[in-house]
Amino acid sequence: MDENNRTDKDILIKGIKRLGICLGLMFAGPTLLHLALDNQDKPLYVPLLILAFILCIAAIIFLFLGINTILDSMFKKKK
Repeated sequence: MDENNRTDKDILIKGIKRLGICLGLMFAGPTLLHLALDNQDKPLYVPLLILAFILCIAAIIFLFLGINTILDSMFKKKK
């Protein structure tokens, strides 16, 4: 096997860390969204709803970045 086609372990670990962050956000975002929608009469409804949507969007972004980083570690050619 050619040395240039090996998986870069440092980049792979970075991608796995991003997927770990994504996993945490995938639980936190919908949980906060559920809490916000159950308490619509409370004064913190709107800020909690905005925070929940930001966390859900961040989970999607970290999922994309994590998968992209892992694929780069496996298939990107080193110079």
